[in-house]
Amino acid sequence: QDEYKPEKALSEEDLKNAVSVHHALASKATDYEKKPNVLKLKTADWRVLLFQAQSQEEMQTWINKINCVAAVFSAPPFPAAIGSQKKFSRPLLPATTTKLSQDEQLKSHEAKLKQISTELAEHRSYPPDKKLRGKEVDDYKLKDHYLEFE
Repeated sequence: QDEYKPEKALSEEDLKNAVSVHHALASKATDYEKKPNVLKLKTADWRVLLFQAQSQEEMQTWINKINCVAAVFSAPPFPAAIGSQKKFSRPLLPATTTKLSQDEQLKSHEAKLKQISTELAEHRSYPPDKKLRGKEVDDYKLKDHYLEFE
């Protein structure tokens, strides 16, 4: 709401409300029709934010810049925690710069997409028994949501 002044220090409120773009994805909000030139930002913590640009070109510029910065600050994920229970755990997404070149990062993303797609198909081929309730079903839904989001 206020005009940005680079010489002004960020307040605690500013830092609390900051949105991290590591492992985020910006795209055109095709499912939002109330206003034109709206872009959608999906963050690593599964938040979805909508932003409106002045024009189609400005929206595309924002999408490209956000995704470029997100790629730089999206080091490959750490493996998920391992426990004695069969409970699903999301992998940790570090907010550090990647050490991969753009070509290596693209290959890494392509491999990850292939792996996630296979894992999602396998996951959906073994749904929980319809008679079950509780943790097992919740865990199945959480993993399904995670894999679909990824």
